[in-house]
Amino acid sequence: MRIKKDDVVLVITGKDKGKKGKVLKVFPKTERVIVEGVNIQTKHQKQTRKAPAEIKHQEGPIHISNVMYWDSKAKAPTRIGYTVVDGVKKRVSKRTGQIID
Repeated sequence: MRIKKDDVVLVITGKDKGKKGKVLKVFPKTERVIVEGVNIQTKHQKQTRKAPAEIKHQEGPIHISNVMYWDSKAKAPTRIGYTVVDGVKKRVSKRTGQIID
């Protein structure tokens, strides 16, 4: 997967289109990511002996194809490619050509 944890991404489709956020968690098998502040879902938590009943709002997973990496240097979304530098595979911004990590 080209998107990793702690990357800043832009949502390009869906109800949260245009929002930017940090990737909190990545699920490679299902090709989904959880982005901070995006796809907020409501969960009703039942009462337990230790905690009262409550309504929680938490982020839900969205498909990887609905987000794009946000290039902070170019201030625009960009696609990600790969290159080999000194025998090590690195991610590269397709917009600027600079190494991401």
